[in-house]
Amino acid sequence: MCYIGGFFQSPCPPALLFTEWFDTFTRVHRHTTQFDKLILYHTDHDQGVIFQHMDYSKQSIELHLRSRGKIEIRSKVSITTKEDLSLAYTPGVAAVCTEIGIDKQKSYTLTNRANQVAIVSDGTAILGLGDLGPEAAMPVMEGKAIIFKEFAGIDAIPLCINSTDVEEIIKFCKMIEPSFAGINLEDISAPRCFEIFERLEEELSIPVFHDDQDGTAIVTLAAIINACRVTGRNIKDLSVIINGAGAAGIAIARLLIHAQVKDVVLVDTQGAIYEGRPGMNSIKQGIAAVSNKAKHSGDLQSTMVGMDVFVGVSIGNIVTPEMVQGMNPAPFIFAMANPEPEIMPDLAYKAGASVVGTGRSDLPNQVNNALVFPGLFRGLFTSGIKKVTPEIKMAVATSIAWSIDPTRNHLMPTAFNKNVVRNIVDVISNPDAERSYAENEPELEELVQALLS
Repeated sequence: MCYIGGFFQSPCPPALLFTEWFDTFTRVHRHTTQFDKLILYHTDHDQGVIFQHMDYSKQSIELHLRSRGKIEIRSKVSITTKEDLSLAYTPGVAAVCTEIGIDKQKSYTLTNRANQVAIVSDGTAILGLGDLGPEAAMPVMEGKAIIFKEFAGIDAIPLCINSTDVEEIIKFCKMIEPSFAGINLEDISAPRCFEIFERLEEELSIPVFHDDQDGTAIVTLAAIINACRVTGRNIKDLSVIINGAGAAGIAIARLLIHAQVKDVVLVDTQGAIYEGRPGMNSIKQGIAAVSNKAKHSGDLQSTMVGMDVFVGVSIGNIVTPEMVQGMNPAPFIFAMANPEPEIMPDLAYKAGASVVGTGRSDLPNQVNNALVFPGLFRGLFTSGIKKVTPEIKMAVATSIAWSIDPTRNHLMPTAFNKNVVRNIVDVISNPDAERSYAENEPELEELVQALLS
């Protein structure tokens, strides 16, 4: 291996490319305690693998300091003359207000409301960091706002609020409803997030989506669909274990049950969730009634025995190679804890996994809910649909999966794949239409160029 101009370049035969990638990753990170390196990999006619390493924790802080955040408001119309001001503001705007006063639905055509999403968070479950408060949630919400804008053309406004009270959060969302076409709940801790979402879905006239729940569930189902495609397996034959019974874990279990997998078992810090287990909240009691057909009652290690799929939405380094070896042959491993997966991919593959994905952007097969929410909201706005049903979630997961022709090492499309939003919008707007999904775009090349430019 040689180091050339900031890149590691390692020519190797095609069959060794994936192994070589992980060997290199292991050597680079052997003495690294903070997993803050972005590794891009790219194969060029099977001649080699190129890596670029960047300290993105430091660079991200520098970026935010330099730009003072990531979003701003810009006007659609020019105000350079007195006449311009009279049309955009007083006196001309009074006629627009009168029109909306007569028919409130005109707020969707006479203002930007039809293209606005409120991203609401109380900062109690910030990605992988926990309860840091609403101020600390703002960088994440700004990040989601630029993803909305860049990939779906939607104007999303971060609203990080200083309350963790269920009734106050519901009241807040109801009070801001006239300004938005949809609400994206984000980083609100379980189990409060379930009640908040369900109440708002019932009480608002605009669509509500909790990305930590259903965004994660949809993209996880998409990953399992593609894992089945590349291995020739049937999703209905799979027994799935989910480690982590918070917002994401419960939502994933619900959707996989709807997708008719063979069985789903959730595991929390007390072990497997089963009907009648003492000390469970109402949400866990509800999922226990429809899952764990085999009545597992042990810890994570014993419950993994004989399973086909592991889904992790918990904490890092909790799964050992021996636990993977105890599963059924050639299992799927989706270790999505951040910043450190439940098990690193190289260890999972060496233990016999056939497909491995994580939640990290610097490893192959990222399972990322950024694939879901831009296209989903664009589809809802285009179709006028107000509620995301299980059938819509299934259709969106399928459309994401079929946006590419997957391989074991390239299981999921990236957010830069333009097919994704297009396919989601199409399947929401035209659910009964016959369709042939676009073939795989050369998106790895696009991704590398976009990140290096």
